[in-house]
Amino acid sequence: MFSKNIAMLRSIKGWSQEEVAEQLGISRQAYAKWEKGESSPDVDKCAALARLYNTTMDALYYTDTLPDGTSILPAPKGKHLFGVVTMNEKGQIVIPKKAREVMGYGPSEELLVLGDEGNGLALMKVVDFERQMNDLMNAMK
Repeated sequence: MFSKNIAMLRSIKGWSQEEVAEQLGISRQAYAKWEKGESSPDVDKCAALARLYNTTMDALYYTDTLPDGTSILPAPKGKHLFGVVTMNEKGQIVIPKKAREVMGYGPSEELLVLGDEGNGLALMKVVDFERQMNDLMNAMK
């Protein structure tokens, strides 16, 4: 997956292999071998790649997939794809365990449901929303 991921990320950025290699301080040939899967970078170069593509080292090596098997690009740092949920007849969903753990959602957590007709729904802890609104109001004083 690593070779496919770095090739996709480079393509999205619109960079040539030469441009990426220059930013990493390596030869184009060395980078090309990574994309072909013929070799792998050392830990330092892998960390540099993750910074360059604003993702994590884990995301470079492991690819998330949709239920239909479609591969998804490595997510930027701090962004997650936790999976797919299905709404029941009462409009309820179960937030995946990993999402609850990463986002710090606990039992009886109050979540604000935000909506954008063009982009969908988002959840946010009520306490975080209130804090951000207070910070915004204080900044406007």
